[in-house]
Amino acid sequence: MKILAFSDLHLVEELAVDLVTASVGADLVIGAGDFCNTRQGLPRAMEMLAGIAAPMVVVPGNAESAEELHGCALPFMTVLHGQAAEVEGLRIFGLGGGIPETPFGDWSFDLSDRAAARELAKAGEIDILVTHSPPKDAGDTTSAGLSIGSESILAAIQTLQPKLAVYGHVHDCWGYRGQIGATQCANLGPTPNWFEVSQ
Repeated sequence: MKILAFSDLHLVEELAVDLVTASVGADLVIGAGDFCNTRQGLPRAMEMLAGIAAPMVVVPGNAESAEELHGCALPFMTVLHGQAAEVEGLRIFGLGGGIPETPFGDWSFDLSDRAAARELAKAGEIDILVTHSPPKDAGDTTSAGLSIGSESILAAIQTLQPKLAVYGHVHDCWGYRGQIGATQCANLGPTPNWFEVSQ
């Protein structure tokens, strides 16, 4: 299974064009949140991705809410926030939002680590974990040197050991690749990232 994954598009049209073009070679596309900016422009972001040429799984970032993403998602998109779905033969669990809460104010769609842990407890056996926020100490360091990742996401990866865990949110760590146990982890960013995952 050839997977194309990205995060943090933030309404940049040139990057959307590159993702749509790349999707021709994908069996599955994953969008790990922050399609728009500060809760503005989500319909336009979805229009920019309308040419995606494969089934797509999306989670909300902190720049759009789960309700807003459900309302704007295109027919080929499966929106996951606190639930799992089988897509193209893979069991995928998704959880969006800023975890733990961000300092960005009322516009940011956030969850506490405690609330996230309750959602992640629903995951069961999964092949892929898609979150917007990173796990603690795995591609979560800001330019100021602060580790701002989620303890609950880290614990879920350690417990569930999916084949792949992908996320974004911390722009300073776009391109990060690492391992947590047997799980391949990646902070994606808005350019094409490719993964092979067996069914």
